[in-house]
Amino acid sequence: MDIEKQIIECVPNFSEGRDMNVINQITNEIKAVKGVKLLDVDPGEATNRTVVTFVGTPAEVLEAAFRSVRKAGQLIDMRQHHGAHPRMGATDVLPLIPVAGITLEECAVLARQLAERIANELRIPCYCYEAAAFTPDRKNLAVCREGEYEALAEKLSTEGKQPDFGTRPIDDDVARTGCTAVGARDFLIAVNYNLNTTSTRRANAIAFDVREKGRPFREGNPITGKIIKDAEGNPIMKPGTLKCTKAIGWFIDEYGIAQVSMNMTNLNVTPLHVAFDEVCRCAQNRGIRVTGTEIVGLIPKKTLIDAGKYFLEKQHRSVGIPEEDIINIAIKSMGLDDLKPFNPKEKVIEYLLEDDNAGKKLVDLTVKGFAQETSRESPAPGGGTISAYMGALGAALGTMVANLSSHKAGWDERWDEFSKWADKGQALMSELLHLVDEDTEAFNRIMAAFGLPKKTEEDKAARSKAIQEATLYATQVPLHTMQASFRAFEICKAMAQDGNPNSVSDAGVGALAARAAVLGAGLNVKINAGSLKDKETAYQLIAEANTLIEKANAAEKEILDIVEQKL
Repeated sequence: MDIEKQIIECVPNFSEGRDMNVINQITNEIKAVKGVKLLDVDPGEATNRTVVTFVGTPAEVLEAAFRSVRKAGQLIDMRQHHGAHPRMGATDVLPLIPVAGITLEECAVLARQLAERIANELRIPCYCYEAAAFTPDRKNLAVCREGEYEALAEKLSTEGKQPDFGTRPIDDDVARTGCTAVGARDFLIAVNYNLNTTSTRRANAIAFDVREKGRPFREGNPITGKIIKDAEGNPIMKPGTLKCTKAIGWFIDEYGIAQVSMNMTNLNVTPLHVAFDEVCRCAQNRGIRVTGTEIVGLIPKKTLIDAGKYFLEKQHRSVGIPEEDIINIAIKSMGLDDLKPFNPKEKVIEYLLEDDNAGKKLVDLTVKGFAQETSRESPAPGGGTISAYMGALGAALGTMVANLSSHKAGWDERWDEFSKWADKGQALMSELLHLVDEDTEAFNRIMAAFGLPKKTEEDKAARSKAIQEATLYATQVPLHTMQASFRAFEICKAMAQDGNPNSVSDAGVGALAARAAVLGAGLNVKINAGSLKDKETAYQLIAEANTLIEKANAAEKEILDIVEQKL
């Protein structure tokens, strides 16, 4: 089971940048959607435009986006709008951006669905652009917005220029709201590389070395020579080394240094760590050092995880270490704390979303606190939760042996072998830690279902259905715990056989913990399945549990035999 939460970002641009009363009413609609995090509100007086950034799960973000478009359409009259920025609607653009657990293609589908809903329910015509575009030319926002608001009357009645959803002759409603461009694009990162120079010219030279656009070809002297042009009079460019990047050099008075300032438009093509290394290489070629990196705005967690693992692999070190350790490696490797402290809790989007639930999860308790919470008279956390935690400890022990083996003196050539085992173990441990709270949540669902009203026959039917659904879920969760815990045996066996011999007993204890987790979760499967009215489903769940118990007993014995032989 993939436990990564789907998160998307939305960055709508509203055609109002001066009246904070209007802006606040729009953003209040976003904040009212539970689970959505409003990250930034950036009004511009000259542009008469406000850029808003918020994140959440897809369903939450789509609802917040819809409500904000509705409110903007009610409050902003495009017939009275004037500003320096191109625009064609009260909500001018509405891009969806994948952050975690979701692809750009999936965001494109969601964008089209959102555009259709806006057109149908709010009667605001919508164009689909970038990844959501229905035609290649409309991938370019400028094509969709050609002529801006003033050209809408003509475009709405001209074949080939009409919106993708909500086409109709212009009327008072469209005249007031204008049209909206709904799209999907990749996450953008704005990043500055700090240089040990004050020279803007040299910073620019490094920027031209790396940016995709590159620099013009010149005759003779590469700096002062005549620019070579094509037959149409356009400069012929020598491309830079990094795809999907834009960069310039500048001097920052605040810091007293020059920087290479870069926008990265596709992290799948050019990841942050690749750009950092390349800027370092080009700077060194010009006698300059990169002293650190400044992230402007927020960043997806994956960007730092990928960077941390990249630098660990360059050191021939295991990547199967805790997430916070990997992120710390990324921070130190790229000098993210060079100019000021870098706090992942304030810069990583996923962590900002987690803050709302801080301190509410069992896995966030201390070891002592967890034991005390379990001992209280409340029935949850109970055996299923403890089983998941034992499974996590089993996976953690196998991972520990893998990491010790990866770093063992004289075994340097085997670092990658053990790193892969440790990485697998970390993923398994994370899955089981998720199940620690999921098992308690499953129990709470049953209690909530029993608390439903039962005054009428309809109430009783709905309550009975809810109880059965909750009971099925409470049976499936410990079965998932069994399946995940069983996978810990593979890691523990490999470490008992081939890992650091000084830690073979730890691999054995890991196997003991994994067996206890499988058998303990199995008891929960059986007791909950006994309350299912669907006896065929109950039989299948119990049969699978019994099979896993039998396999777990055999796996534990095999591993302990290996351990005993090596003690």
